[in-house]
Amino acid sequence: MQTVTLIKGDGIGPAIMTQAVKIIDAAGAKITWEEAYAGMAAYEKYGTPIPEATLASIDRNRVAFKGPLTTAVGGEGFRSINVELRKKYDLYANVRPAKSWAGVNTRYSDIDLVIVRENTEGLYAGLEHFLTPKRDIAESLAVVTRQGSQRIVEYAFNYAREHKREKVTVCHKANILKYTQGMFLEVAREVAAKFPDIEFDEKIIDAACMHMVMNPYQFDVVVTTNMFGDILSDLTAGLVGGLGLIPGANIGADAALFEAVHGSAPDIADKNIANPTAVIMAGIMMLDHLQEHETARRIQTALEKVVAEGENVTPDLNPQAGVTTDVMGQAIIAAME
Repeated sequence: MQTVTLIKGDGIGPAIMTQAVKIIDAAGAKITWEEAYAGMAAYEKYGTPIPEATLASIDRNRVAFKGPLTTAVGGEGFRSINVELRKKYDLYANVRPAKSWAGVNTRYSDIDLVIVRENTEGLYAGLEHFLTPKRDIAESLAVVTRQGSQRIVEYAFNYAREHKREKVTVCHKANILKYTQGMFLEVAREVAAKFPDIEFDEKIIDAACMHMVMNPYQFDVVVTTNMFGDILSDLTAGLVGGLGLIPGANIGADAALFEAVHGSAPDIADKNIANPTAVIMAGIMMLDHLQEHETARRIQTALEKVVAEGENVTPDLNPQAGVTTDVMGQAIIAAME
């Protein structure tokens, strides 16, 4: 049995995570859950957004399953807990697959691409400050290291090889940011030369966004720096139906955290209408990480069946059906049986 730290999160988090856990348990996963708190729920309960007990749990288990957390926008409130956890456990690879769903009406069909995002450096390193006592000039520093660049690009190529994908595209802004992005691109070219079986392409980030909207089929695995990856992964979510369908994995050398990439949606908290698909997909990625591939496929097949049929899905997927989060979860369990 694998013990997993379970952080249900804020807003819609407890509702969707409860269903995800029920589905994973019903599938027969060899998991013991150890519940912990983070974010606003932890702040209200313990006076800190990351209690020591939560960190101790992740320290022990090295695998965490997390719902969305509320982070204040702007200069007030605590920093992003997601960023803090990624930095503390050196979860350097953020993996966000975007794949089309039968039953979800979008502009494109048959999309199947993966964003691999460097997760600990860049503009999200948290190195920012005011330059004047009046706090009227602020500065943020983007940190890019050769080691960080090399390991994320190697991760992307190894991911492509392991998942039988044919192409890796590096997205950058080396034409303007000569040192940080220039080094990232240089390292990407060096790593690509070691993988002659994988096609390599490079695109300037703004052009990549245009190409991704005009013809997303030219992309397979995309690797890029932290903030660019954050933006691109939301763009790719839009290609397949939105963030409610997109999971995220944060992978380090000896720890991993799996999550939905959408927010806590406080406007629909406690209404029992939130779509649990993203966290269920994150749970599937977690099961694959734990080598429980058969269990993962059982859940994925059932989830895809329920979404494709469109009768027991939440209002964002089918306003006419518009069932509750709980009913959708029950339908997925029934589809497994």
